[in-house]
Amino acid sequence: MQTQFDAELQDRLVRYAAIDSQSDENSPASPSTNIQFDMLNLLREELTAIGAQDVELTKYGVVLATIPGTAEGPTIGFLAHVDTAPQFNATGVKPRVIKGYNGGDITFPDDPGLVLSPAEYPYLATKRGHDLVTASGTTLLGADDKAGVAILMTMARHLIENPDIKRGPIRIAFTPDEEIGRGVTEPLPGDLKADFAYTLDGGALGEVEYESFSADRAIVRVTGVSIHPGLAKDKMVNAAHLASKIIQTLPQATMTPETTGDRDGFLHVTDMLGGAAEMEIRLILRDFELEGLEAKGTLLRQVCDAVQASEPRAQISCEIYPQYRNMRYWLEKDMTPVDLARRACAEHGVDVISDPIRGGTDGSRLTEMGIPCPNIFTGMQCIHGPLEWISVQDMAKATEVCLTLSQLAATSDA
Repeated sequence: MQTQFDAELQDRLVRYAAIDSQSDENSPASPSTNIQFDMLNLLREELTAIGAQDVELTKYGVVLATIPGTAEGPTIGFLAHVDTAPQFNATGVKPRVIKGYNGGDITFPDDPGLVLSPAEYPYLATKRGHDLVTASGTTLLGADDKAGVAILMTMARHLIENPDIKRGPIRIAFTPDEEIGRGVTEPLPGDLKADFAYTLDGGALGEVEYESFSADRAIVRVTGVSIHPGLAKDKMVNAAHLASKIIQTLPQATMTPETTGDRDGFLHVTDMLGGAAEMEIRLILRDFELEGLEAKGTLLRQVCDAVQASEPRAQISCEIYPQYRNMRYWLEKDMTPVDLARRACAEHGVDVISDPIRGGTDGSRLTEMGIPCPNIFTGMQCIHGPLEWISVQDMAKATEVCLTLSQLAATSDA
């Protein structure tokens, strides 16, 4: 059960998870929060200390480094993101290690009523005897994606200390703002200088993912007619009421995240801001196919038009912006990166899972921009909430797979 990487991975994850590096989609800065520099600067220092080459922190907030090759082969990029999700508290994370998990319910010291149960989360039941890392109950853990960061740092250190391992050049990238869809900016593909790449941002053991959602975001703005409520009869137009009407008119039973699964897409209201005079509704649109994504945008516009027609005195606008596209559209043309990852998993007795990602990664955008970039497992589970946990042994297996993958690429026709 124990591997040579367990202690290092556990130490790195616990250290990294305790650093607050939450992103903020409302910030126009890049990175969106200054606290992400606490992770970025640390990783730059650690990469330099272990002997990585070409270490830099770019103006757009990405740490890049090179692990020199020892053989001819393609240049492979490996990416992980340093930010944690804005959806839940990430301040004051107190990681804890549960050694040799006994298979029962897990409780949390800072929220005694919170329970992580293998009856509700069957994957947990398969980790009896593993060393698990969780938070304390009032924060997320941040294994998404500090587990990926820990895996790549461990891999980099091992390769640098073992120059006899045959591999081509490797490029490491630690990105900010992945959780808000801004992790890959225009300069990154050229600066990464990789033939293909992998994000370490997946979940269960064996995940090798090459299909993601296609994604748009939408902003609906509603301007009503504001007047003192005591004088409002036949004059006021309440923007909050109209915004609520738009949301209620959208399909609730068949097209929201909580009512969809598998290959179904959704429309998801993420925020409502404002008051009686003006309201802003923020939504995300998701579908695996571009036709389905376009249909959801058309539906949203039709609903806005219908509510606008019901109250001509209001002003309702609907703007839709592209975020990322299904990586499958490019990867299915050349499955070499996926096939290499599958071969690496097979060499370690890991059964491969290639289900579509009901979300996206930095790899979705990177693939669209010309660097094929599937996603590899880390072990993270129950992400973006207080039940988040991960197996150190799953992380170790991911490290081994990445090391083998780098060797396979240098000895194949990739």
